[in-house]
Formats: sequence, C-alpha cells, structure tokens
Amino acid sequence: MTTLPARMLRSAGAGFLATIALAGGIALSQGLAGHNSDAPVNYAADRIELQDRQNRVVLSGNVRIDQAGLTLNAARTLVDYTDAGSLRIQRIMATGGVTVARGNERARGNVAVYDFNRRIITMAGDVRLNRGSDTLNGGRLVIDLRTGVSSVDGRSSGSSGVTGTNANPAGGRVTGTFSVPKT
Repeated sequence: MTTLPARMLRSAGAGFLATIALAGGIALSQGLAGHNSDAPVNYAADRIELQDRQNRVVLSGNVRIDQAGLTLNAARTLVDYTDAGSLRIQRIMATGGVTVARGNERARGNVAVYDFNRRIITMAGDVRLNRGSDTLNGGRLVIDLRTGVSSVDGRSSGSSGVTGTNANPAGGRVTGTFSVPKT
C-alpha cells in the first residue's frame, strides 16, 4: 500500500521527491484536498428514478455529476440521501466506467463510492490515475478529502467494503510511470 501525506509535496524542495509523491497517488488528492463537499451537486442522466421510500435516486445512462469543479461520470449511480426537513446527500455509488476528474487530474475505475459524511472517495477495480503524462495503476484508490491523503492498493479489496469487478492487470501490484522533471 502506498500512502503519502500532502505535506510531503510542500516540504520537498527537490523536483524528484515531488514526482515520487505524484506517482504515489497524491496528485489527485492534492487537487481534491479542501474540496467543498457542501457545495451544490448538479446532475444529468438519460434516466432518473426517484425511490422516495428508500431515500434514494437512481441515475442511469451517461450519468454526469458535478460539484465545485469535481466531475463524476459513470453508466449508473445510486444517490442515498436523508430528508430531515431538507435533502442532504449521504453517499453516491457509481458503477460502469467511472471517471472522477478535477482540472487535469483524472481517476478511473469500475466502481466508486463518494461518502459525503466521511469525505472519502473510494474507487476499485482496474484503477488508473492520470496527471499529464504521469500514470498510476492499482486495484483500489482511497482519497481522503479532509486530509488530502491518498492510498493506492494493488488489489481491489480492502477495509472500505468497495471492491471492483475486475482483477488488477498488474497482478496485485501498484504500477505506474512518471516524468522526471528537468533541472
């Protein structure tokens, strides 16, 4: 498991250390650290079904969800909410070619869960992160929006309960490529 704190990028004076931190998955969490989970959520889909008794909305077909510069695209999502006087999103579970992006940073996987209460995004199943030409591949990615720390595991199972449907093509290892900055 690769876990790198956000402060590593701030304290690394050498470009090489910053690049290694980027390869560890920090790139996406740096872009998402401080993300406003309370910002309005906009959505669009080919079909939307409100399941009022279950406090759930099912969006399917070319789903796009935007919140404060963070975009999630998927084939299908389940949005769980509470309705105690006003609607509040609790969790979004996305399946089918899931992409989470902000700026030039992009994470892809088979399944993703955005837990609004814990401010954690978990992606699983053939996870791929991209930032420019730098890449990181693994089985499961956990992004903590509060701390700005990302973890990448080679396998898609873990304590989050989110697992992907496909095995990691790297055989359960975290792999990637990164560009070495020119000095």
